Amino acid sequence: MKNASVALNAPSIAVNHADDPFGPHPAYPSSAHQSIPLAEEKLVPTHCCFCGMQCGIQLRVQGNRVVGFEPWEEFPFNRGMLCPKGVKRYLQGGHPDRLLSAYERDDQAPGGFRPLPVEKALDRVAEEIRRIQSRYGNEAFAVLSGASLTTEKAYLMGKFARVCLKTPNIDYNGRLCMVSAAAANKKAFGIDRCANPFSDILDAEVIWISGSNIAECSPILTNYIWQAREHGARVIVVDPRITPIARTCDLFLPVKPGRDVALFNGILHLMIASDHLDHDFIRNHTVGFEEVARSVAEWTPRRTAEVTGISERGIRQAAEWWGQAKTSFLLHARGIEHHSHGVENCLGAINIVLASGRIGRKGCGYGTITGQGNGQGGREHGQKCDQLPGARDISHPEHRQHVARIWGVPVDDIPGPGVDAYEIFRKIDRGEIRGLLSLCFNPVVSLPNNHFIQKMLRRLEFYVAIDFFMSETARFAHIVLPGSLHEEDEGTVTSAEGRVIRIRKAVDCPGEARQDWRLIQGIAHRLGCRKGFSFEHPREIFDELRRASAGGIADYSGITYEKIDEQMGVFWPCPNENHRGTPRLFEPGSYNPVAQGKGPFYFPDGKARFNVATYRPPAEDVDEDYPIILTSGRVVSQFLSGTQTRRIGPLLDQYPYPRIEIHPILAKKLNLQEGDWATVESRRGQCTLPVQIVQTIRPDTVFIPYHWGGQLSVNQLTIDAQDPVSKIPEFKVCAVRLRKADKPSR
Repeated sequence: MKNASVALNAPSIAVNHADDPFGPHPAYPSSAHQSIPLAEEKLVPTHCCFCGMQCGIQLRVQGNRVVGFEPWEEFPFNRGMLCPKGVKRYLQGGHPDRLLSAYERDDQAPGGFRPLPVEKALDRVAEEIRRIQSRYGNEAFAVLSGASLTTEKAYLMGKFARVCLKTPNIDYNGRLCMVSAAAANKKAFGIDRCANPFSDILDAEVIWISGSNIAECSPILTNYIWQAREHGARVIVVDPRITPIARTCDLFLPVKPGRDVALFNGILHLMIASDHLDHDFIRNHTVGFEEVARSVAEWTPRRTAEVTGISERGIRQAAEWWGQAKTSFLLHARGIEHHSHGVENCLGAINIVLASGRIGRKGCGYGTITGQGNGQGGREHGQKCDQLPGARDISHPEHRQHVARIWGVPVDDIPGPGVDAYEIFRKIDRGEIRGLLSLCFNPVVSLPNNHFIQKMLRRLEFYVAIDFFMSETARFAHIVLPGSLHEEDEGTVTSAEGRVIRIRKAVDCPGEARQDWRLIQGIAHRLGCRKGFSFEHPREIFDELRRASAGGIADYSGITYEKIDEQMGVFWPCPNENHRGTPRLFEPGSYNPVAQGKGPFYFPDGKARFNVATYRPPAEDVDEDYPIILTSGRVVSQFLSGTQTRRIGPLLDQYPYPRIEIHPILAKKLNLQEGDWATVESRRGQCTLPVQIVQTIRPDTVFIPYHWGGQLSVNQLTIDAQDPVSKIPEFKVCAVRLRKADKPSR
């Protein structure tokens, strides 16, 4: 590996945290300062710990501390470029909030916890698991895991739940991310992965972006789009807000939240009317087009405009550009997926791709932008409630038999499918789940209607949280175990493109903190499960994962750490060590174990499926009492529940607290001015925040970012409605009302 260990001189680095206008918060000091002296350093090539782009970065390491970074210009995706989060991610390691020991809840102790040696904490965890399961049954204990973990950890969590705990009740926070897209991809293509490498964007004549704030959520991907524009590409952006990527697009369609499937149906209607179809592709490589064509016959431009809030002219222009293009790339993200009909939204998008025939070749692509660092690999290998390693179906007899052989257990010992992350909390409410283990999941901030989540955490007989900071959720735990940061472990992750890449250990865990997989194995050993849980290195876990995935849809069996280093990543599926991987799915001649040469798509006949995408309004629409639409999302300097980024001073300086984005027309109606405070209220809760007046949002909609907890949490307001297939919550639409308010006291 080039520049794997290079001596450098390190400048001094100062870290300052922003003042909180709400007042000081004990978890986030307003003036933390570090001073790092000059010394010899080494460079460790690895990847950013945040979004699904997984940009290459070289961490500068002094002793046992990450003190800075250098660009990794050789890594092919980002070529040394980094977003604000990537530039500052190295600052999290030295934060004073870092957990250095285990903690036990003690209401008499300062902060409600007292330190506990890790070995004693692990003993307590095992005792409580054994007590709960012996009294209530194996299913009474549940596991919630994370999609920012390495794939090795994700694999181990699924195995731990099903082999050691023998519980079906495991799910992960990817339930809040890509599951609607995953379900739609499997329905249409038979496989759940971005169809093309992002380099194919450069050759697209038209780029369609639906519900993705790329410039803030996946900033480096913006460069690919801008490069394509330099080559003449037209960019269409669909969003309720004029996001930064929309400011430079060629056509902006301001869709009313929750109406995306109506737009896609209207576009397909016009494609059919204008005969902008690839008839040969539809005939030879798809099934189901006739039924879909009948279903979109009613979606005339007028009706589409009425439902979506987009002008007929804009709809016609989008259909013309998309229909006439010779090459194209369609991208979407949470904006169309976080809905109670998110799967239909994604199927509508796929239908216009299939009707164009522009997929499976250079410059012709479709992809979902993964939000979390390992959102792709984290759901492929067993921590999702209905999947086994290799993206196998936990209910499929042959799939179960294969994994049982690898794990060395009777097939009947592997539980069946469990329930989604939110349903786990409903099971707590019903008394069916009494104990919970979570790893790098912060549901108190990230799940909707979070007052319910807090109530359920209090109801648990025992809760153990593994994390590297005391998150808002960990504060409800009986035991907190100190886990590991990204740079403190080895492993792999899979980027949004489907590229499997290496995470390299740069420093050791501080204090008594331990790598997460060691903590899990420590619990397993105390429960009498040493067989299959005695790995000494993540490479050993990965080698077992390779065998477990062999022959599956997500086949990693031909991927090795050495091949990843040699090729700067390997695109799965990769069925043997002589195979170089599959950057572009559905390309003629590409590896496909399902179709066996009959066609490019992952069904026995090799053909893709058109699916009727039925329009349904949001679960909670506006009315006289709650006349305004609330939507939520991210900002560039913060990430997910903010556990990490709210502890990085320069990122907090950039966006220190949430604001209510509101259009001037609505602000005038409510007598609100810039800097005023307003209370946003839904049927579930309320929060009071500063007002930011912008012209970049629909006048019937307000926006609040979701990276904060407590009184600042937008998820006090959001609804727990879910898609019936993917079980993703409807974060992007709920009904609220606003009123002017005084600044709250804290």
